[in-house]
Amino acid sequence: MAGLISESTREQIRAASDIVDVIGSYIPLKKAGANFTALCPFHKEKSPSFNVNPSRQIFHCFGCHKGGDVFTFVKEYENISFVEALKRLADRAKIPLETEKDGVGAQTRHLKDTLLQMHEQITQRWQAALANDANGQIARDYLAKRGVSAEAVKLFRIGYAPEVWDDTVNWAKSKGFELPDVEKAGLVIRKEETDRYYDRFRGRLMFPICDEQGRVIGFSGRVLSGDEKTAKYVNSPETPIFTKSKVFFGLDKSKRAILDAGHAIVCEGQLDLIACFMAGVKNIVAPQGTAFTSDHARIIKRYVNEVVLCFDSDNAGQNAAVRSLDSLLASGLAVRVAVVPAPHDPDSFIKEQGGEAFANLIRGAKGFFDYYLDRLCAQNDTTSDRGRIVVLRGMGEALLKTGNAVTLDAFAQKTALRLGVTPESVRAEFKKLGKPVAQRPVTEEPFEPMDEEEPIVPEPKPTLLESSLLKLLLAHDELVPWVIEHLAPEWIEHATTRAIVERRFQAATEATWRGLGALLDAFESEGAKQLITECAANEKPIPNPHIQIADVATRLRNLHIDQHRATLRQQMQQPGVTPDALTALLREDHDLRVLKQTPIPPPPAF
Repeated sequence: MAGLISESTREQIRAASDIVDVIGSYIPLKKAGANFTALCPFHKEKSPSFNVNPSRQIFHCFGCHKGGDVFTFVKEYENISFVEALKRLADRAKIPLETEKDGVGAQTRHLKDTLLQMHEQITQRWQAALANDANGQIARDYLAKRGVSAEAVKLFRIGYAPEVWDDTVNWAKSKGFELPDVEKAGLVIRKEETDRYYDRFRGRLMFPICDEQGRVIGFSGRVLSGDEKTAKYVNSPETPIFTKSKVFFGLDKSKRAILDAGHAIVCEGQLDLIACFMAGVKNIVAPQGTAFTSDHARIIKRYVNEVVLCFDSDNAGQNAAVRSLDSLLASGLAVRVAVVPAPHDPDSFIKEQGGEAFANLIRGAKGFFDYYLDRLCAQNDTTSDRGRIVVLRGMGEALLKTGNAVTLDAFAQKTALRLGVTPESVRAEFKKLGKPVAQRPVTEEPFEPMDEEEPIVPEPKPTLLESSLLKLLLAHDELVPWVIEHLAPEWIEHATTRAIVERRFQAATEATWRGLGALLDAFESEGAKQLITECAANEKPIPNPHIQIADVATRLRNLHIDQHRATLRQQMQQPGVTPDALTALLREDHDLRVLKQTPIPPPPAF
C-alpha cells in the first residue's frame, strides 16, 4: 500500500492537514507566542513541554524528545502504522488515494462516504428522539432506572429509535438518501414479496458503534418492551463500513487510557462498559455482537500486551471468558480474569460497590490458568475419580495450547496440589493428551516471539556546535547555498547530524527541497526525526544568523583540523618513517596550521 501512495498525494495530504487542527482534535493546545503548547500525550508530566510549531508544521516534546510531523503524531498517538495514519488523514481531508481513483475504487469510496454520512445523521436523529420525543419517555425511564447519567448519554451518543415501522424509511427519504443505500447501511430491510422497506430498529435504545476514529459505523439496539421472543439486542448487519468481528464498542474513547494503563479490560456489553468508563475505569472495551475473535485480539495487541477479561458472573459469562483463550494466546497476549461476585455484572457491581471497588477487583485479577483451575475445581468434585479426570483434562487441554513447557510444569504442580496427587502423575496425564500446540499445525496465526537482539545503545547527542549548525540550516533556507560551499560534511562527527546535513545539501543541489515534512519522511530512524524537530522547534529567532553560521563553520573546521593534525603527529612519531614521508607530513601539518588561522568569510546579511 505504501508504494501505491505517490509522493505528490502524500504532500497533498500533508498540505490539507494543518498540524494545529489535527493535534488540537486529540489534545487541548494552548497558544504560547507563535507556537502552541500542551501536556505531552506520550509521557506523564505536570508542566507542558509539548510544543507545536504551526509555521513549520512539526511537533516536539522537550521532555521525552518525541517529535515529527502530522503523520508521525497520528501514527504515534493512534498506535497505528504510517500507512494507516496516511489513510486516516486522507480520509479526514477527503482526499482520494490512488487505489480509490479508478472507477470501482471511486464507487466504493463514495458508498462508504454516503454510509458514514447516513450513520452520523441518523445518530443525531435518534439522539433528538431520546431527548425530545414524547414516545422516547420509555427510553428515558429505562436509562434513569439503570443509573445512566445525562453526561454518559451525551458522551456515548445514546438515542432512541421510535416504535414505528417506517420512521427511518421516511427520515431517509426526507434527507435524500436512496433506500437501497439505506438497506446497505443495515438501517432498513426490504420485504421481497412487496418490494417495500421497513425499519430494522424499532422501539429500541440505540447505542452507536464507532470505529477507532470515532465515526459511527453501526448500531446496537436494546429492546425496551415486548414479549420474551423478542431479541434483547439487535445489531447492525455486516456492511461495507462495519465488520462485527473487527470492532470493539468504546475503543474510540478508551484507547488512550488503555495505552496509559498498560492493559485492556474486556467486558460483555455496552452498559457494563459505560458504567465502568463513567466510574473512572476507562481502559475498557466490549466485543460487538459476536464472540471474542482473533481479530479482536490482534486489535488489542496493537495497544498493549495484557488483557483482563471481566465478563458476567453467570455461567454464560464465565464460559465466554474460557472460550476467549485460544484467540488471546494466538496473539501472544497475557491473560488475567477478574471475577465479579455473583449475582453481579460489572454495571450492577459498580452501582452497589463503587468505581474504586471495581478498580481493586481488576487489580486483583488472577492469571488465566489460576482462574481456570479454581473454576474447574469449583465445578467438579475433586474427591471423586470423575471430578479429578475432568479437572486434569480441562487444565491439560488449556495448558497445551500455550506450547510453553515452563507454564505447563508450573500448573502441573498446582493442579497436583489441588487434587492431592503427585506432580509426576499429573505431568504423565498431560502428556497423554498430545503434543503442545507449538508442535502441531495451527489454524490461527501463531505468535512469533521477537528475535533476541543486541541491546541498543543510544547514540550520543550532537555537540552544541553541531546542533547550532542544524538549527541555522533548518531555520534559514537562504544560508544553505553558502554552507554547501564553505562546509564539508566530514567536519561533522555526529553520524545522524551529518546524514541530515547531507540530505539537506542534496535537496538544495537537486532543487527538490519541499520543507521539513519531506525531510522527516526521508528518515525512518526515530532518533533522526527527534533531532530534526528538536532543532527546528526553536521558538526564538536566531540573532545575526549570517555571522553565527560563519562562526559555527569556522569552529567545526578548526576542530576537524586539530583532530587531523593530531593524527599527523602520531604518524610522524612512528618508527621507520622515511625522511621524504616525514617532510610530506610536516608540509601537510603546516598547511593545516595556516588554514586554521584563516577565517571563513561570512555570507552577506539578508
